[in-house]
Amino acid sequence: MAASLPYTSGALLTAARWALEVRGAVAAPVSGFHHAGWDRAADFCTFNGLMVTALALRAERPGLRVGILDYDYHYGNGTDDILERVGREGIVHITAGERWHHDADPRAFLDNIHHDLQPMAHCDLVLYQAGADPHVDDPLGGFLTTQQLAMRDWRVFAGLRERGIPVAWDLAGGYQDPLAKVVGIHVNTMRAVVQVEGG
Repeated sequence: MAASLPYTSGALLTAARWALEVRGAVAAPVSGFHHAGWDRAADFCTFNGLMVTALALRAERPGLRVGILDYDYHYGNGTDDILERVGREGIVHITAGERWHHDADPRAFLDNIHHDLQPMAHCDLVLYQAGADPHVDDPLGGFLTTQQLAMRDWRVFAGLRERGIPVAWDLAGGYQDPLAKVVGIHVNTMRAVVQVEGG
């Protein structure tokens, strides 16, 4: 387990480098990032690969502007903790869990996506955390149907493509049983990016 941990953050960093190179969307099939803070692991998150990736890229490419769009159901408190320590220059962070909860209006959330993308219009890259736990049947989340989650992902990928912004995306929370339900949501995320990139 310990030996594998550098590869989870490394997968997202590699996907982000590739996305910048090909100017498109690249998947990192890893999860468990946004609760890990500056000096602690928390809630299934050992290292914060979102911030590892953002800071590594900015060290490699001074002046690079990175967006972090976190659509996991839960608040990305670890990401904010690290940003408070290192500063927010060059990094835009939006975490849906700060505002959208189980009693939220799904239509309002979907309509708000273009507002969330506006602060990222000048970013050179967006890291998109595509959480499965906003699903209405998730025991730790719940206000979007399967179709609405698919629409969420399509709007994110289409909005970024329209703005010419590369995106590296990772998987995130999903706690339904059987696990096949969570896998199905992640498969729909892949379908959305294929639709956008192919069309």
